[in-house]
Amino acid sequence: MNLVYKVNDNPKFGQLIVFALQQLLAILAATIAVPSIVGNGMSQSAALFGAGVGTIVYLLFTKFKSPVFLGSSFAFLGSMFAAFGGAASTAVGYAGLVLGAVFAGLVYVVIALIVKYAGVAWIRKLMPAVVIGPTVAIIGLSLAGNAIGDALKGAVLADGTYEMNTQGWVSLICALVTLLTVVFCSVKGKKMMKLIPFIIGIVAGYLVALIFTLIGNASGNEALKVLNFAAFSSMKWVPDFTFIKAFEGFQSITGKYILSIAVAYVPVAFVVFAEHIADHKNLSTIIDQDLLEEPGLHRTLLGDGIGSMAGAFFGGCPNTTYGESVGCVAITGNASVITILTTAIIAIAASFFAPFVTFLSTIPSCVMGGVCITLYGFIAVSGLKMLQPVDLNDNRNLFTASVILIAGIGGMTLKIGSVTITEIACALILGIIVNLLFNRPAKDKQ
Repeated sequence: MNLVYKVNDNPKFGQLIVFALQQLLAILAATIAVPSIVGNGMSQSAALFGAGVGTIVYLLFTKFKSPVFLGSSFAFLGSMFAAFGGAASTAVGYAGLVLGAVFAGLVYVVIALIVKYAGVAWIRKLMPAVVIGPTVAIIGLSLAGNAIGDALKGAVLADGTYEMNTQGWVSLICALVTLLTVVFCSVKGKKMMKLIPFIIGIVAGYLVALIFTLIGNASGNEALKVLNFAAFSSMKWVPDFTFIKAFEGFQSITGKYILSIAVAYVPVAFVVFAEHIADHKNLSTIIDQDLLEEPGLHRTLLGDGIGSMAGAFFGGCPNTTYGESVGCVAITGNASVITILTTAIIAIAASFFAPFVTFLSTIPSCVMGGVCITLYGFIAVSGLKMLQPVDLNDNRNLFTASVILIAGIGGMTLKIGSVTITEIACALILGIIVNLLFNRPAKDKQ
């Protein structure tokens, strides 16, 4: 695609800060959502700090050639719950978070070493365009429900449909204002507007939400109060770093608990490995540079794995490359890796400035839902674009792509013990099997 800023380009300082803030807004909601979901006193600020550190580690390993931000991984939610559920105390649970991230990171290191010496030809054979394209599409489509759920926050869900009430209509209006502003800026905007559509969209949606909230406060109508500023009353100025809480726990862990952590984290790391490849294949098409070759899949894996360890050491959450970040790069045409580095630095600095982090957390989910409709949609379309050179008149290709799309959209997930194989991983594995069985080159069949 036509990029305004290529990977090695350096925007002017003022623009750079604005672009970095836009990236931060794109990844913020998901990054701080994970510690909120897991609970047990996990710190959102620490997760933001960890994401920033993890991203810098990733950029170092990838020689500053892969412009993507690493944030808290939702794939490890079950593993993190298991760390606390099987712990004798909260401190031991925090120690489990650190140990789990180390186990998961080591999986990446081992795979990276295999790739380093065996090359990536086997990856290309397992995952040609007919497999990876639909899988990338599923990454976006699997998040569609989250985007729409946020956009219609407060509406009553009945029989698979949203029954609109006052709060649902208010959320929808805020989401649509955000969505249409983003699209307008991207399509009709001039120069800078095209580069920061998400910032402008979020500001527009936030202002509408503020108007509804002020009317709600004046009239006493709770359904109109979209914004909630209660978080400002309990701000923590210094992040509660995971390693500090885990220090006491390390003295009490048992061999049985360590084994349970390994079982909870290691299989999930193999699942996320598949998503890692899909994300980097997608990003490669956006920046027109095969990241599996340069800087190399082994480097992206090492960056992701070691970055995940570093992120969890501070914030408790293993990190992963973010589709929201990839979507932001694609829609804005800004692939400058310096923008990603600046985003990471701002994330680290912001984690110590409680009012800033707290203010960002007040951005209502309906506004972020409007943004995410565009981000997730773009990921889905990027995957479908990868299918353009594929001959879908050939039933071998048609069925391979079909089973991936249906398995992913249908939500095929398998829970085996404490391990949940996500719909993305299930769809990818099924697609690989079908492709290997029925789509082999003629010379391989002889």
